[in-house]
Amino acid sequence: MFSIQKIGVLGRTYRHLTRYRQIIGILFKYGLGNLVERLRSDPHIEGMLKMVSSKRWERIEKLTPAQRTRMACEELGPTFIKFAQIISTHPGFMPVEFIHELSKLQDHALPFPYEEVKKSIENELKAPCEELFEYIDETPIASASIGQVHRARIKGEGEVAVKIKRPGIKKIIEVDLEIMLHISTLMERHIEEIAILRPVKMVEEFARTIEKEIDYTIEATNMERFSRQYMNDPDVYIPKVFRDLSTSCIITMEYIDGIKVSDCKKLDSAGLDRKIITSRGANLILKMIFDKGFFHADPHPGNIFVLPENTICLVDYGMVGSVDRITREIFIDLIESIVTHNTKLATKVLLKLTTYDEEPDIRSLEKGIGDFMGQHLYKPLKDIEIGKLLQELIGIAFRFRLRLHPDIFLMIKALGTVEAIACRLDPDFDLIAAATPFITRIKVNRFHPKRIANDIVEIAVDYRQFMQQFPLDMLKIAELIKQQKISLKIEHKGLDRVLSTLDQISNRISFSIIIAALLIGSALIVISNIPPLFYGISLIGILGFFMAAVMGIWLMVAILMKGRL
Repeated sequence: MFSIQKIGVLGRTYRHLTRYRQIIGILFKYGLGNLVERLRSDPHIEGMLKMVSSKRWERIEKLTPAQRTRMACEELGPTFIKFAQIISTHPGFMPVEFIHELSKLQDHALPFPYEEVKKSIENELKAPCEELFEYIDETPIASASIGQVHRARIKGEGEVAVKIKRPGIKKIIEVDLEIMLHISTLMERHIEEIAILRPVKMVEEFARTIEKEIDYTIEATNMERFSRQYMNDPDVYIPKVFRDLSTSCIITMEYIDGIKVSDCKKLDSAGLDRKIITSRGANLILKMIFDKGFFHADPHPGNIFVLPENTICLVDYGMVGSVDRITREIFIDLIESIVTHNTKLATKVLLKLTTYDEEPDIRSLEKGIGDFMGQHLYKPLKDIEIGKLLQELIGIAFRFRLRLHPDIFLMIKALGTVEAIACRLDPDFDLIAAATPFITRIKVNRFHPKRIANDIVEIAVDYRQFMQQFPLDMLKIAELIKQQKISLKIEHKGLDRVLSTLDQISNRISFSIIIAALLIGSALIVISNIPPLFYGISLIGILGFFMAAVMGIWLMVAILMKGRL
């Protein structure tokens, strides 16, 4: 398991300098070295920059910063690819253009040898491969940065897919996390525009997420949960997972021999109905989100297969999302307020769905949402692309430094992905029309007598607990006051600029007084003819006038550079 504290301590030892230099070199190669150069105050960074700067790196000037960042992550390897993919699902961390670009990252890697695959399987499952499987194909059917998949057969069960974690991947990730945490800490301290994005928080979030992703028991649990939820739905098929042949490093699941949902020619030649596939696929995702609150968070075309009789099958359950009932209801309010052009309600609901350090300017936010509605909602409802609409809304949230919870963003992303696939299969598909029954059901359920009764009971329980706890809390506070264990801390915010200005004013006044004193003192010395004399004038007086002139010019230049007299 990855430990942020452990990583932080190890990071301060500045080990793994070869990998550190490699990372900095690749950042320079893609024109991102200006960020590193601003961290020269760290002696280790300074030393590595000297080593790197002697080399001539290719600069890709015509590409956007987002494109160069994506290419750099691809070259930096598995940890950085996963980092970019995961962070691109957290819209509070980066601008929308970076989210779009990083979501294009393809997680492909060279396969590792079958000897290592066999060794890993036998070490994990404590038995020879020949006893576990009738056969296992030595050539992988897929290879990614974290693991690779081999086709195999189990006696009496048929074809299976065996996913094996890449050997040594945990150590690679730990080393890269040390370096990432060190660089992000320096950036947060020294680069103001980067500090706003909270890079240390990004790395911490990534460490927690990647820990789950490389543990295959979590994916197995997700598959079993989906299987239970849709076991009675004939339109949906969830692959079986074999727990006795699965560990945290290996997962064995049923092999799916279907047609990818994006392969329209094969779907047509197999006699499958694209309209039915579209309807069932969209209904499945909408049911996951709005009815179950537990959904497949990466439903791209490579993860959706179509089986005979237009049955929908999803694979790869490493990334899932979860939203509670209250959040789903608030999200429905957001969609409704946007579709009905209710700017005030949309602003209020968006604030409920997001977190923020400082409350934004409500009027400016309302204006931004109003302009957004004016630009995109002039079409008939059936022509509105809800996925693009919600992505634009994420851009507004980022502009006002509002942070969506990752699961809400994954939900929006899943809806957008499914809408794009559906429109390709059936150009007449209308996601709003498909979602209307789900939205209506959620709104009606709010006023169901059972729901109202449950809400009343919950409020009564909360109120009872409050009435019981509040007097006890007050007694504790009174006791702490008696024991003088309570201290009041007052923190002024926003006064730094005022204090700086006052400090500047007092310095200028002090400077002016010193200049005036020098002028008056020098004049008195000159009048008194205090020796030594130079052409009959006191040399000390001349020196005093010179010092007053220098200080006066210095003060005038400072005032003019500030732009105010």
